[in-house]
This record gives sequence, structure tokens and C-alpha cells, in this order.
Amino acid sequence: MKKHLFNTNWLFLLTIFSLPLYGQTSGKKWTLQECVDYALNHNIQLKKSTIAQQMAEEDVLQSRAALLPSLSASTTQSMTYRPFIASGQSTVANGYVQSSIDKVYYNGSYSVNANWTVWNGNRNKNTIKQNELSAQMAVLDSAITARSIEEQITRLYVQILFTKETIVINEQSLATSRLNEERGKTMVEVGQMSKADLAQLTAQRASDEYNIVAAESNVKSYLFQLKQLLELTDASDFDIATPSTTDAQALEPIPALSEVYQLALASRPEIQNARLAIESSELSIDIAKAGKLPTIGVSAGVGTNTTSMSDRAWGSQLKTNFDASVGATLSIPLFDNRQTKTALNKARLQHESSLLDLQSKEKELYSTIESYWIDAVTNQSKFKAAQTATSSEQTSYELLSEQFRLGLKNIIELMTGKTNLVTAQQNELQSKYMTIYNIYMLKYYSEI
Repeated sequence: MKKHLFNTNWLFLLTIFSLPLYGQTSGKKWTLQECVDYALNHNIQLKKSTIAQQMAEEDVLQSRAALLPSLSASTTQSMTYRPFIASGQSTVANGYVQSSIDKVYYNGSYSVNANWTVWNGNRNKNTIKQNELSAQMAVLDSAITARSIEEQITRLYVQILFTKETIVINEQSLATSRLNEERGKTMVEVGQMSKADLAQLTAQRASDEYNIVAAESNVKSYLFQLKQLLELTDASDFDIATPSTTDAQALEPIPALSEVYQLALASRPEIQNARLAIESSELSIDIAKAGKLPTIGVSAGVGTNTTSMSDRAWGSQLKTNFDASVGATLSIPLFDNRQTKTALNKARLQHESSLLDLQSKEKELYSTIESYWIDAVTNQSKFKAAQTATSSEQTSYELLSEQFRLGLKNIIELMTGKTNLVTAQQNELQSKYMTIYNIYMLKYYSEI
């Protein structure tokens, strides 16, 4: 079952994150597909949902068996003590009449009985249908759990990739800061820069070092969260593969919001689950109505008994006391202290609640999809603008750096130009990853 929970449309994002890798180091690097596959097989929450599914299947089997007659065998062995018995038994021995009284005697009974409910207002059949719906809902609950885990893994995976690339940008910035600092030291030595300006360059270099440490700490935090989803406890060197991405992936057409939503309504397990809950509540109403209807049952049994008070042998008593019976029962409810009416009213209220649950889930689904769509449109626009901004800031900083070297620009202008460049690079990177992620999520929600 777990294999089927893995939606084939994850191939879209898996393809993106399975491109040729760069910056690899020794040791295992987990791809997105490996993370998802491992989680679907080891996540405790998903295993518990699978157990709930199996329990629901047992309920179905039990309700089906309720249509069959029940058969039971029983025996009772009892000892009776009667101290003040009025008469006993007499025997003749050697010409004398002897009498004895048995104050203690033993009884035994043996029976086999069968009972069958012929009709109870279709309560049994409706219970079977309801349990079958519950089993289907348990399967959907498992699918909902699996999809939730997959989405959480993907979100963390993308966040890790983005943060790692942020580290690359910060390292490039640090390299530039170190170069500027060394250049500043030389300029101080020849009297072209004050020590105060040099201190600002040193502070910039230290700030870049801090940013790298902070980003590396964030990566460790995200990796820790990902390990928890995978239920990994012994992978201290756990890390993910770092694939390359292209600008074209962030610039592809964004699916239409209404189309994605309509397709999601037909495929999302949480919506299907809510619809099944409505069907189940309708069956609950029919089951409650059955409390007003008669119940017809038949029974049959065979039995015999023995007692130590009899002079006959035990086997003879079994034979002579043997009896068989058959009967039918018609039970007509007249007054049940409002139990049936209460059950019916509660079933109807549950039906109304189920209808509201469906509306709520549809609204929540639309809100989720709309959020992905808005983020995709917004970040794609940001990405296009960020590409231009990064190119402009790169050209501007190169000119500022050369002018600073020639003494035409001061330290404040240089540092401002560098900050603007790093900000533009980070904005481009963030909008790029967010666009790819949100476009994928829209495609993921629209697949049937």
C-alpha cells in the first residue's frame, strides 16, 4: 500500500532535484526521492495510520459475520446440599430394610443453541456499508498522512537547498570583503585611507563571516527536522544531495488557479474522505431509524441433563432427558425511554456537521491552492526583476570597486554597493527557488 501512496507527479520535482550534482563531498547524499521513499516506509505516524486501516478492515469482517447465525455449546455442573430433606431411598439387604438420605447431589446440563436475526430493519446491512466506508476513509487517512509527510519533506528539502546556496553567496561576499580589507591595509600603509575606514572594512568582513556561520546553523536545523520526519536516529552525518537548477524552471507557465482547484476537488484524499463521511452519516440515520422497526429472530437448540438423584446410569439419563426446541421471536419496540429518537436526532445533526466539514475542507483546499498560486505569480515576477537587479548591481559594484581603487569613491559608497549586490543576489535566489517550489505544488495538487 505504501508504494501506491507515492504520487507519480512527484517526478516533476524529483527530476528538478535529480539533475547533475555539484559541490559533492564524500559520504552519502540523500536525494529527495530517497527521503520520501524512506519516510513512507519508516515514519511512525504513517505506520500508525496503516494499523488504523487494518483495524477498520476487521470491523468490516465482523459486521459481515453478524449476518450469519450464532452457535454456542454450553454445559453446567452443579452440586446441591440439602440438609433437611424429608425423605430418602430404601433398600433391602440381608433381610433388613435400610434407608438412606442423600443430602448432597449433583446435576449436569448440556446444550447446543443457535440464534439468527432474520431482520432488524436492515440495521446489519447498513452497518456493513458504514464499516466499508470507514475502511475506505482509513485508507484515505493514510494517504492524507503520506501526502502531508511528502509535502513537509519537500518544503524542508527546498529550504535546505536555498540556505546552502545562500552560503555560497555569502562566501563569495566574504572573499570580496577579505580582498577589500587587504587592499585597505595597503592603502593605509601608503596614506590613502584612514584607520577608521579600514575598521569598517574589517567589520564588513566579520559580518560576512557571521552570516556564513548563521546560515550553516540554519542548514543544520533544517537537516535535523528532516531527520525527524525520516525517523533517523543514527545518521549524525546526514546530508542531502545538492542539485543544480536552471532559470528556465522558474520561468515556465503557471497553471491556472481555477483549473488546479477543480482537479484537486476530484483527487485530494481529504475531500474524498469528507464526502465519504457524509455517506456514513446518512447510513447512521438509517441505522437509527431501524430502532423504530420490529426485529425478527429464530432460535433452535438441543439439550439434556443428568442428576445423581436418579437411579439410572449417566448415559441413560443423557438419552432419556434429551430434548430439542425451535422458536421464533418478534420484538416490537413500544417505548425505549427516548433512546431511538435521541439516536436519530444525533445522527441527523452529525450529517449536518459532515456537510459543514466538507465545505470547510473545500474552502481550506482553495485557500491552500490560491496561496501557492499567488506565491508562484509573485515570486516569478520578483525573479524576473531580480535577474535585472542582480546584473545591474554586479556592474555597478565592479565600477565602484575600480573607482574606489583609484580613490574616486569612498569606503561608504563601496560598502553600500557591495551590500546592494549581495541583497540582489539573495533576492534572485530566493524568488527562483520559491517559484520552482510553488509551480510544482500547483501541479502536484492538480494531478488525479
